[in-house]
Amino acid sequence: MVRRRRMVRRYAERPVDPAAVDRMLSNATRAPSAGFSQGWAFVVLDTARDVGRFWAATTDAEATGPWLDGMRTAPVVIVALSHRDAYLDRYCEPDKGWTDRDEARWPVPYWHVDTGMAALLILQTAVDEGLGGCFFGVPPARTAAFRAEFGVPEGYAPVGAVTVGHLPEDGGGTGAAGSPARRRRRPLEDVVHRGGW
Repeated sequence: MVRRRRMVRRYAERPVDPAAVDRMLSNATRAPSAGFSQGWAFVVLDTARDVGRFWAATTDAEATGPWLDGMRTAPVVIVALSHRDAYLDRYCEPDKGWTDRDEARWPVPYWHVDTGMAALLILQTAVDEGLGGCFFGVPPARTAAFRAEFGVPEGYAPVGAVTVGHLPEDGGGTGAAGSPARRRRRPLEDVVHRGGW
């Protein structure tokens, strides 16, 4: 499954089984989270109307191009959101020992990291279901429009969105310029440092 996972940027015109989407979401909630804070939420858009609302809120109406045109063919978009306050509140509980919500204690924002891991489980489950998926970011300048369109409460930050759908007959093409189809994967000896750097 891990070796078969790739970012798919164009989809066939076939609906996705709602049960498959439910399995993706169920698996996403199995991701690790610091202190079992589970500070994530998912906005699931699985109708043509809702998917259209997503693209209208997050892109310019006149925007076009191979990537965007292909991504707009996805029948499902799942937006993964992190919730920082869930972590700050959790670590004030007696078993964690902190007495305040000081964000300075966090070396990295694990609310984003953990939500990213949940999104990866959505992508991995898509592969298990025989589907394709692609993770991408919501442009910062469009976050407010996304929030307003879908009623997302303050405090929840979109970490990224995952498009999901069936692969087209040609498998989705040869890949974007930054994909492994056109760019060499870094070998292990370049990225693994055993016993130190």
